[in-house]
Amino acid sequence: MFKLGVSSACFYPLETEKAFDRVCRIGCGFAEVFLCAPSELDDFFIRQIKEQADAAGIEILSVHPFSSFMENTFLFSPYYRRYTDSLTLYRRYFEICAYFGSKILVLHGAKDVCAISDKEYFERFSALSEIGRDYGVCLCQENVVHYRAESTDYLKKMAHSIGKGFGITLDIKQARRAGTDEFELINELAPFIKHIHVSDCSSQRDCLPPGSGTYDFEKLFRTLLDIGYSDGAIIELYRSSYSDESEVGRSYNTLNSLLKSLF
Repeated sequence: MFKLGVSSACFYPLETEKAFDRVCRIGCGFAEVFLCAPSELDDFFIRQIKEQADAAGIEILSVHPFSSFMENTFLFSPYYRRYTDSLTLYRRYFEICAYFGSKILVLHGAKDVCAISDKEYFERFSALSEIGRDYGVCLCQENVVHYRAESTDYLKKMAHSIGKGFGITLDIKQARRAGTDEFELINELAPFIKHIHVSDCSSQRDCLPPGSGTYDFEKLFRTLLDIGYSDGAIIELYRSSYSDESEVGRSYNTLNSLLKSLF
């Protein structure tokens, strides 16, 4: 069975330690930590988050870096020195993952406007992935809309080029926004999917707490179980996606009950 949890991003813009405290109170066994500022890379802060997780009995499955929106410029621009300098920052993220015991670092990657070739993009991604593997961490490309990897076809190109070490974070709401069929993506790239962000939707809104929309989570869960998926399925919402914080906990309980009913 895969690991159902909640991301601290659901409570942004609360400070990360406060947002993570909200996650701990839900009582889920698994979580993602979304780091939101450079000071949150300090040892003292990271120890604080780990102590919160340990006290709540939570396993931190993944880390989402605050520099995601800068990766196009930091890691994938034609200015090679900026890329090599930025490796220090991402090495620190991998260190933090290892300290938490997390196996996943989420990457948004390059945008369509990026000036480097696909070949160079894949080479840089592979080099960064190698650093992650030294820490026991998988670098996972997320299918973010308006980024190169928003489509199944592009992710297939990455998987073919990079091979065994390639990992994908499948974000359901990003798939909706990009017009991507997530079930096609799951079926065609099953061996590479290492992490999933889940959310609900309706005909009016593309991101809602699970259980408050019309998304077929039973179909999603059965598909994941059919391919033998056993990694994280993390509820990731925007603060504008709900009215009251209690909705996040209810959405976790709804999905947890559904998951248990399938066994």
